[in-house]
Amino acid sequence: MSTAKTQTGTQIETPTEIARDVIRIEAEALSALHADLPIDFDAVVTRLLEVKGRVIVSGMGKSGHIAAKIAATMASTGTPAQYVHPGEASHGDLGMITREDALILISNSGETRELADIIAHSRRFAIPLIAITKKPDSTLGQQADFRLTLPNAPEACAIGMAPTTSTTCTLALGDALAVAMMRLRGFERENFLAFHPGGTLGAQLLRVSSVMHSGAALPVVSAETPMGETLIEMTAKGFGVAAVVEEGRLMAVITDGDLRRNLSDLMARTAGEVATRNPRSILPEALLSEALGVMNTHKISALFAVDESGQLRGLVHIHDILRAGVA
Repeated sequence: MSTAKTQTGTQIETPTEIARDVIRIEAEALSALHADLPIDFDAVVTRLLEVKGRVIVSGMGKSGHIAAKIAATMASTGTPAQYVHPGEASHGDLGMITREDALILISNSGETRELADIIAHSRRFAIPLIAITKKPDSTLGQQADFRLTLPNAPEACAIGMAPTTSTTCTLALGDALAVAMMRLRGFERENFLAFHPGGTLGAQLLRVSSVMHSGAALPVVSAETPMGETLIEMTAKGFGVAAVVEEGRLMAVITDGDLRRNLSDLMARTAGEVATRNPRSILPEALLSEALGVMNTHKISALFAVDESGQLRGLVHIHDILRAGVA
């Protein structure tokens, strides 16, 4: 789309040009934040890691929306956190903020009136107060124990007043805090799954052991088991396969394909004579997505799980993976 003109010949910016300008302004601000990270950043992370309660994050208006997102990100990455609306705080929700907590208050100007009661509460009970503001000499900045100062960059809106650049920088700073604490806590994929059990994100981190069938549910026979008994076992367990096991170790697998290839004298044979040796298997600790990859690659619908020593531990079926929401 090219730049349009009015009837008087004045050029009008296209939406694409406006978008690029906004992104440029915000990107420059983020670059400035990267180059000159607030001096108190390390001290803030250290203090928040020591908090026995929760990190309470608050702000008014657009800053409040950013505060809620920062609290949610912290909570999902190992740092107990909660958003408290400053207006509600003045009407009883100050009781949610205890001496065991720490406060992060967000205000671009540092003079947001609605934060006054929370600031007073933090001073009264010696609750650590962290300010995210563009003006460290403001009321909020002066009252805070730690100051995370935003870069002095222009807002990206046409009138230079709507929170755009400032909220983008605040969000990035909040992410930096959350990730720094996440790494220093040693927060791993397993911990992440504990806080994200639902949805695609949680499903992608599920392990085979979380859905596999085990114990009496497994279709297990020995190499000497007659095929008549083997068919009964396969039918009873309903997976369309059977594991040929010796002293607990998975030695071979019988599938529908093996049955078809031996139809002529199937009932005169034993499980060991029909089974396919050295079958595909997977560790119980493997991700379900990895099990799905093996199934897709080799066009199979069931996969036995064995431990490092080859001991049979379970079976995962394609239907289990679909129910878990991985596919």
